[in-house]
Amino acid sequence: MDELIRVMAANWWLLLLRGIAAIVFGIVALIWPGLTVYALLMVFGAFAIFDGVIALMTAFQRRPRDDRWWAWAVEGILSMMIGLLALFWTEETALAFIIWMAIWGVIAGVFRILAAIRLRDEIAGEWALGFSGLLLLIWGILMAMLPTAGLLSLAWLIGIFAALTGTALVILSLRLRRAVR
Repeated sequence: MDELIRVMAANWWLLLLRGIAAIVFGIVALIWPGLTVYALLMVFGAFAIFDGVIALMTAFQRRPRDDRWWAWAVEGILSMMIGLLALFWTEETALAFIIWMAIWGVIAGVFRILAAIRLRDEIAGEWALGFSGLLLLIWGILMAMLPTAGLLSLAWLIGIFAALTGTALVILSLRLRRAVR
């Protein structure tokens, strides 16, 4: 088993936490579609910061053994920056926030797809990481194409995206957990 797989398998629970956080975020968005833009920005901001911290932890755990650890770090920093902007720059930039989320989705989606391609010969179930990246990429493109629709009208799209992405990450984490055994 490649060292990259060992590190990922040993830290399968980090992907599980990211997946669970995404699922919880998605359920909240689906249950309360009438949330104000402010509340949705707060929830997304907290999610993006948590997701970024987990991605950074993954990057630094992989750093000694993987020369491409920086991709996880870039995703983590981007997620944290977007999360902080969501928390501290709200009503004034709701339209800009949609575009920020779109950029985050496209970049993070591309990084996840590239990671899945790299892992295709290493693990079974790399499709889950690639699928989560594809969902992020599609979601980012849709957000960029519909910026004037507003966050409230996209609450269902956001919730479905988060729940599906989280499910894909949970599946990947469980497959990695099996690889440890």
